[in-house]
Amino acid sequence: MAKEKTPVTAAVRQLRAENTIFSDHIYAYEDKGGTAASSRQLGFDEHSVIKTLIMEDENHRALIVLMHGDLQVSTKELARELGVKQISPCPPETAQKYSGYMVGGTSPFGTRQKMPVYMEESITELQKIYINGGKRGYLVGLAPDELMRILKPRLVNVGIR
Repeated sequence: MAKEKTPVTAAVRQLRAENTIFSDHIYAYEDKGGTAASSRQLGFDEHSVIKTLIMEDENHRALIVLMHGDLQVSTKELARELGVKQISPCPPETAQKYSGYMVGGTSPFGTRQKMPVYMEESITELQKIYINGGKRGYLVGLAPDELMRILKPRLVNVGIR
């Protein structure tokens, strides 16, 4: 079986421009399968598969939240940490407008609009993370330090089971 080629997405272009060392991980995308499907197919711990969520505050200011695949975001706690009244997930079409990516293929790298990035602090404790590379069925593996260097996220503690 021939090895599938790395998709060339806006995320991959940014990672290459930043001289980032990353690995490619292609899997069969499952609609609404999320991190459970990708981690199962690739044999990764779901805790190390990081989901990229596009959210908005009450004034429709977009932001990115990076969270462990096996945790949810407490939007109430995130709003409190950010000093806003409310944070809510964007509908898919709004998220796509902000990021330039289809839901299920959203990467924090190479987004259409620049947005502040908030990352669950415990992600920094992992040796390697797997995060969407800008296409459904495609993750990139990299060190959390590289993500910190490129995106400069604000660390938060808003993950819940």
